[in-house]
Amino acid sequence: MRGEADFGPTARALTTMDASNYRRVPLGVLAPRDADDIAAALTVCQEYGVPVVPRGGGTSIAGQATGTGLVLDLTHHLRSILALDPAARTATVQPGVILDDLRAAAAPHGLTFGPDPSTHSRCTLGGMIGNNSCGAHSVAWGTTADNVRALEVVRYGGEALRLEQGRALGPHGVRQLIDAHIALLRTGYPDLPRRISGYALDALLPEHPGGPDPVRAFCGSEGTLAVVTEATVRLVEAPRARALAVLGYADESAAAEAAPGLLPYRPLTVEGMAADLVREPAGLPRGAAWLFVETGGATPAEARAHAERILWAADAVDGTVVTDPAGQRALWRIREDASGTATRMPDGTEAWPGWEDCAVPPARLGPYLRDFRALLAQHGLRGTPYGHFGDGCIHVRIDFDLLTPAGVSRFRSFSEELADLVVAHGGSLSGEHGDGQARAELLPRMYGDELVGLFGRFKDLWDPDGGLNPGMLARPAPLDANLRFAVLPEPGRPVDVEFGYPQDGGDFAGAVRRCVGVAKCRTETAPGAGVMCPSYRVIGEEAHSTRGRARLLHEMLAGEVITDGWRSTEVRDALDLCLSCKGCRSDCPVGVDMATYKAEFLHHHYQGRLRPAAHYALGRLPRWLRMAAPFARPLNALARVGPLAALAKRLAGITPERTIPALATETYSRWLRGRRGKGTHILSSSRVVQLWADTFTEYLSPQVGRAAVRVLEEATGRTVLPPPSGVCCGLTYVSTGQLDAARAVMRRTLDRIGLLPGHPLVVLEPSCAATLRTDLPELLPDDPRAHELASAVRTFAQYLEEYAPDWTPTRLDRPVVGQTHCHQHAVLGDAAERRLRERMGLTGELSGGCCGLAGNFGFEKGHWEVSVACAEEQLLPAVRGSEPGTEVLADGFSCRTQLDQLAGRRARHLAEVIAEGLDREEGSGR
Repeated sequence: MRGEADFGPTARALTTMDASNYRRVPLGVLAPRDADDIAAALTVCQEYGVPVVPRGGGTSIAGQATGTGLVLDLTHHLRSILALDPAARTATVQPGVILDDLRAAAAPHGLTFGPDPSTHSRCTLGGMIGNNSCGAHSVAWGTTADNVRALEVVRYGGEALRLEQGRALGPHGVRQLIDAHIALLRTGYPDLPRRISGYALDALLPEHPGGPDPVRAFCGSEGTLAVVTEATVRLVEAPRARALAVLGYADESAAAEAAPGLLPYRPLTVEGMAADLVREPAGLPRGAAWLFVETGGATPAEARAHAERILWAADAVDGTVVTDPAGQRALWRIREDASGTATRMPDGTEAWPGWEDCAVPPARLGPYLRDFRALLAQHGLRGTPYGHFGDGCIHVRIDFDLLTPAGVSRFRSFSEELADLVVAHGGSLSGEHGDGQARAELLPRMYGDELVGLFGRFKDLWDPDGGLNPGMLARPAPLDANLRFAVLPEPGRPVDVEFGYPQDGGDFAGAVRRCVGVAKCRTETAPGAGVMCPSYRVIGEEAHSTRGRARLLHEMLAGEVITDGWRSTEVRDALDLCLSCKGCRSDCPVGVDMATYKAEFLHHHYQGRLRPAAHYALGRLPRWLRMAAPFARPLNALARVGPLAALAKRLAGITPERTIPALATETYSRWLRGRRGKGTHILSSSRVVQLWADTFTEYLSPQVGRAAVRVLEEATGRTVLPPPSGVCCGLTYVSTGQLDAARAVMRRTLDRIGLLPGHPLVVLEPSCAATLRTDLPELLPDDPRAHELASAVRTFAQYLEEYAPDWTPTRLDRPVVGQTHCHQHAVLGDAAERRLRERMGLTGELSGGCCGLAGNFGFEKGHWEVSVACAEEQLLPAVRGSEPGTEVLADGFSCRTQLDQLAGRRARHLAEVIAEGLDREEGSGR
């Protein structure tokens, strides 16, 4: 073996689940380096009778990527595009190639790979072949089976085969099987574009166009026949320009009935979804359901004209055509995120896959949806359909109760009745994601016992030992076995935790269940201004993704693979490189909040035990800074003495590469109280501004506070109040899991803050604002003052927009680079900041991702390399590449410190930049 085998608890825990309802514990995980490794593994596993499960991105929704034997992780090494032939329009790839990587390689030649599931940024070509994936553009370019030309595969036992149309049909005996049952194969399959269920044995019929096609028959076999080691795929011409017609309808049935009528216009997509799945309807036309109809053309004008023809032809309530690429991406994100947002009903109830992707003939979609809705109501269930309306394929997450025996029983009875309903409409149980464990048991209802019996014989010809992905397709496991929820704490007996978890009914297990495995966190580049998941992007290992950490927490609660609960070193090590950026709170389609889970875990893990030195030094930073403030000058001098600084960093658990930031010689509050005639004699409570004195502004960057006072008083005509002493949001205590101390600090703050009724609280440091907005009420859920304070929080720009709407800042007309703080992105939003920058003539986008310092993270020993790598992903290249005179903006102290220490560039808070404009204006006598 050249690859790595791992039979430890972390590797096993990370691969117990995919994106389905199912869980099976493997023996271990192998990351093969090449086809020889795969053949050797399959030889050894056959010898010892060990099952094998090939696994790509782990986003399968029917359980196909789970198993009890050896998991082959094909994403770690087998990621090469071996050849790309623009003239022949083909590419040869290894099975672990990410779809978006193939598309990016083909794009310079004007080509693309047609199938594009919503997981395109992390799904693999091997997984797409295994499940016969389709995606939004299948109305134009078909399924994966339509786009694969040849396959190199290895059978259980190590035998290699090449599959190609016009060559052998597979192992010995396959041709005889087809010839003996040719009449059944000619009549047993429904004719519809999204028939994915079962083995495609009809592709081996002699009258198949081009002759029997073993490649097409293999696609969709879900890892049960052989393991793909190499694939030659067809590429299609990508339109040079695209437009998007978005059509609004009264409900999803109306949208479904309209979809087939749009197909004669030859669109690239006809996607549908209902309003229940839309978090923010910005950009969508009026309606309660929408069709997303993409068109292509040689020029933008041609693509737009194509879309406008569809818009005029459609009998829609409302509609719009979008040609701007950024606007199209924003709208497509709404559709793509449905696979995650569908997992929560509007009232917060959990919803699950299992009947995720049935397909019926497109002309039957409207009647099918009405019958489907009636069946849901009959069983007391809810679900919101969405998906590929142009192909008659519907995705839906349903609020099954999979936690109790009664709920599981209803899941089974509904599944059986829905299977009959789909068949009655001439449909397929699977229209995209395959059958897996979710539906394979019900295949006789679709195909009949005789044809399903042939599936078993076909499987046996390929895999007579039954070692490849047993329990899938042929002789499947029951659809209600191996449910992943059965191992979690029983409902009604929640885990004893510190945070309130208001979105999950106070149930930590419910919070962990949020991760359904769609793996949006496993992308290698942050989409647009997105943040999640910086540690995965720079490390590239599942354990350091949001999904991986959620899986480890799930297994910690289950107690089977990870057996030491909150004391688990496996969970601790995975969470250690979580930056607590909170990016997943907003970027994850289901709102997993790993920063909170990490703080919760650290609290329990170290309860009653000695903590790392950095927790005492950095976690209690506000206390130390308050004590050090009177001695700022001598302490700063000592910090510049190399040996003393090195000793201090070693004792404090700080990485030696870091420079200790200098203390301010005059704190912000001392400066404010010393201002004569300002902030000392308040005549009217209606003419004041409450400005929070966060720890970083108070002791480390008071110039930001001074600038904010200057701007706020100029813009509003109000006086900034001096801050009360001893208040703190508790951020550093929360991020290091010192939650008892955090609560004590927060309660003291609530006792001292003295909020003026109806007055917002302006917070300059985004991380502190996010802590007050979220962590404060979630750690003190029963204190109404916590909720009052949380609702009062405003960022600097939000306050100006709300309370000085007519004030005009000085125009500076210069480009900007820098960082939007990850906590601001995740919790507060930056729309007000964007609008303020625009009014000032500050042009350009700030970097997404994370700066990598992330509060205490980048200072802690052992985090230097990851911290720098995160900064190098977006922030540092943007700053280095900026033209002279570009303003470097960063409202977060961590971001400014990172830029100073890694790039030697001084970044400023937006308040400082505006104050500079006021000073310039004043100096010019305007």
